[in-house]
Amino acid sequence: MNLPLGGVTRLQLIVDSYQRLTGRPLLDEAGSDLAAAVWQAPQVIVAHGTEADPVFFYGNARALQAFSMDFAAFTRLPSRYSAEPLAREERAQLLARVSREGFIDDYAGIRIAADGRRFRIEQAVVWNLIDADGRCHGQAASFARWADLHMQL
Repeated sequence: MNLPLGGVTRLQLIVDSYQRLTGRPLLDEAGSDLAAAVWQAPQVIVAHGTEADPVFFYGNARALQAFSMDFAAFTRLPSRYSAEPLAREERAQLLARVSREGFIDDYAGIRIAADGRRFRIEQAVVWNLIDADGRCHGQAASFARWADLHMQL
């Protein structure tokens, strides 16, 4: 989970990019074990890379709970599949806005779990994963609020 990326671990990149772009810490307290702090954070934390069809490379324990997946399955999932087909254009516009602005902290939208359950996320922060040299390595998102939608498809 904690793989090197240009001399900086991906988890450190997630945390540092958030701090650099928003001016706020992502975690209340990371302590000496960053991997455990991110994994056990009370909010969902996810990140995807820069592939043509970006794939999640990280989801913490809360993310796996929300999306009803294990880590191996989640980290093979193209991030666009976390949204319903009709919401994918909205999601693409959101990611373009994040690319332009660096981060947003007002996102709300419907996501789909592996078991077909739909849930609405609110007050999500989405940010670019920018290293100290200004290179973009993907995007990440965090949210603490979501509600299951009881819809039959």
